[in-house]
Amino acid sequence: MTKKASSESKDQRRLQMADIARLAGVSTSTVSRALSKSPLIGEETRQRIEALAKSLNYSINVGAQNLRLKQNKTVAVVVPFDTASHQHLSDPFFLGIIGSIADALTERGYDMLLTRVSAEELDAAAQIYDTGRAIGVILIGQWRHHDQLNQMAARKVPIVVWGAQIPQQLYVTVGSDNVAGGRLACQHLIDAGKKRIAFFGDTQLPEVAHRYQGYCQALQAAGMAVDPNLVLSAAFTEEGGRWAVETLLSRGVTFDAVFACSDLLAMTAINLFRASGLAVPQDVAVVGYDDIALARYFHPPLSTIRQPIAAAGEALVSAVLALSEQNTTGPQLLETTLVARQSS
Repeated sequence: MTKKASSESKDQRRLQMADIARLAGVSTSTVSRALSKSPLIGEETRQRIEALAKSLNYSINVGAQNLRLKQNKTVAVVVPFDTASHQHLSDPFFLGIIGSIADALTERGYDMLLTRVSAEELDAAAQIYDTGRAIGVILIGQWRHHDQLNQMAARKVPIVVWGAQIPQQLYVTVGSDNVAGGRLACQHLIDAGKKRIAFFGDTQLPEVAHRYQGYCQALQAAGMAVDPNLVLSAAFTEEGGRWAVETLLSRGVTFDAVFACSDLLAMTAINLFRASGLAVPQDVAVVGYDDIALARYFHPPLSTIRQPIAAAGEALVSAVLALSEQNTTGPQLLETTLVARQSS
């Protein structure tokens, strides 16, 4: 058999997960989970998919795949979408960090493949690596499925996550110091004489949970109690900001400041406070998080916690390229800083 015929024969036998999914009547993410022995898939479904894959001579040959990947210069950047919050890819923070990653990849001669997966099916991101389209994956955000990220790491998928370092973590994270960031934001408001500081952010997300931890630390250090009525679990969207402000106002509790866990939330809150007759910062001081480019030009210019976006792109790319070469690398924690402007 000639080399060409051998290559063509191998190509004919190499089915994509999408083909198996179509024949099995399931999603490609279900096929990926079943073939990786995920406990999220029922035994009957797993056996049916494995039997179908076997009958079609489907397998992931890791050795051959790695040989192919040596010719690949593409890194996948995955931004999960949450069907509940509808956070858009146009979110200024997403655009900032994607741009930073793109710059870091370009400087090293690599290409970027940008895609989205459901926040409920983060392990679908592994398909991009499994099918040989990318040598590694950068995932923006942990969301709520820490277990799926651990499973990908256990399978040796070269994946790096922008997020918080949390217990029992097998995967590599790069993130800013969210506990320090939350503490800086709240302490700044306390130093400005504020006594009733509201918190806007979804604490079910690991990064936000750390910011909330820092917020609580600052209040407790100042001898102030954490009031549950001032804690609003807001999504990082304009709708989330509107819900948080309207809910806070409807509770009839006193407040003189807000720490919002994103600049978009903070800006939405300021506009709604102004529409309700509250002046910022005279009646309500506001601090955001991220320091997106628009923050300094907003009215009033927004006080915020700066995340080191340029350093983040460099660190994420360095980590994923190290993993793609089967080198070990650990989590990285980047410094956050307070940028005080007129909103506080």
